[in-house]
Amino acid sequence: MRPPLWRRLLTHFALICACLLTAFPVLWVLQMAFTPSQDFTGALSWQPETWSLANFEALLTMQDAAGHWLFWRQLGNSLVVALISAVLGVAFATTAAYAFSRFDFPGKREGLRMFLVSQMFPGVVMAVPLYLILDNLGLVGNAFGLVLVYATSSVPFSAWMLKGYFDRIPPELEEVARLEGAGPWLVFRKIAFPIALPGVAVTFLFSFMTAWNEYILAATFLNDELQYTLPVTLQRFVGAYSTQWGMFAAGSLLVSIPVVALFFLLQRNLVQGLTAGSTKG
Repeated sequence: MRPPLWRRLLTHFALICACLLTAFPVLWVLQMAFTPSQDFTGALSWQPETWSLANFEALLTMQDAAGHWLFWRQLGNSLVVALISAVLGVAFATTAAYAFSRFDFPGKREGLRMFLVSQMFPGVVMAVPLYLILDNLGLVGNAFGLVLVYATSSVPFSAWMLKGYFDRIPPELEEVARLEGAGPWLVFRKIAFPIALPGVAVTFLFSFMTAWNEYILAATFLNDELQYTLPVTLQRFVGAYSTQWGMFAAGSLLVSIPVVALFFLLQRNLVQGLTAGSTKG
């Protein structure tokens, strides 16, 4: 039965209010980004008094004392670190999730529980042990060390997500392939992985976003301005006594562009992938 008109109007009004509340902080960032001043304004209007690209120009043309282009170098660092971390993390997690879903072996349940336990602690708790490990390996101040940390730390969460996708694949599909003489690796590569691809795409997106937005570990392990990732660069606009709000807002908008682009590229798999793994765990 269709709900009455007053209820539908009330529902739409509540949804519109919720959308406005959600969008207002973004509009506030837009206002600060296109305002040439570096002051913070508490005005409720989202339109700047004077439209200017000065903050974006200053951010994109930043150079160090040696004349290196900082923003573009740091953008490349973020892209390389996030992409490689996501690829490695999802690759390890995919094979691990398939093994946990399909095979019985000693320590299977304990391994899954340890994955869960590892997610109970925030990354900052592991900063000191990870720093000591990377220091012994000579990887402090090296982007490769940051890639290793991001990739390995994403495996437990990614494996748990992907296990749900593999659990819902009917085992009969794989049994037919085995009867035809296919081995475990061929079954995984030709049958299980293509079916679970929407879930892999969603997991890759989450892993990429985590590595792209992470700040604390990057600020701890990197000590060269040319090796910084963009979140570390944005934090440098926030000082102890003053904050460059215009530059910070402009950088926030630019940092969000790759994530939005990735959402659009993977949008075909997002809805299917977000719901596919929810039936079995």
